[in-house]
Amino acid sequence: MAAAKTSTVRPDPNYVAEVVTRLKEAHPDAHCELNYETPLQLLLATILSAQCTDVRVNKTTPALFEKYPDVKAFAEADITELEEMVRPTGFYRMKAQRVQETCRRILTEYDGEVPDEMEDLLSLSGVARKTANVVLGEIFNKAEGVVVDTHVKRLSNKFGFTTYTDPVKIEKDLMAIISQEDWVKISHLLIFHGRRVCSARKPDCANCSLEDICPASELKK
Repeated sequence: MAAAKTSTVRPDPNYVAEVVTRLKEAHPDAHCELNYETPLQLLLATILSAQCTDVRVNKTTPALFEKYPDVKAFAEADITELEEMVRPTGFYRMKAQRVQETCRRILTEYDGEVPDEMEDLLSLSGVARKTANVVLGEIFNKAEGVVVDTHVKRLSNKFGFTTYTDPVKIEKDLMAIISQEDWVKISHLLIFHGRRVCSARKPDCANCSLEDICPASELKK
């Protein structure tokens, strides 16, 4: 991972551990909500999820994966037809191009198999650290980083885990204070908590299991 300065403020390790423990207790079912059956499907679904909800992606991918069942089918797809298939996810021309370029590279450089190394994944079109971390964690059980989406970004700042807004710097901060065995899980936990309890518009502090230790609790203002 590229070098980046971490926050100068470091939260108490016991506090961080308590937050993680309570999140696990509150959301034992936290998991990746993108539907997939193969490594390629997860990779492509994650690419399509950029600036789009998982719900919308999951409504789009069944027909997409039926029409294009493997990496070769995507690589050889008519780009106009592919664009129409991914149109519901937004930015469809760019996403269709990235999907096809990624599949062509997987065919030519990786023998048709989704690579299992960070550097190789980052060489694919439309794949940044967020997507690479999703694939490495979900498919290959490799905890090489932390997925930082909008929920993770927002709650990491609320909990005082970081003072940054840049995803790369937030990821580095989280990796420094959270046990590596929880790097994959913490993203799911923060995402579920952000969706179920601590929404951006109206956080439900009164029913939050972390309210008494959260520095951003609305009830303390």
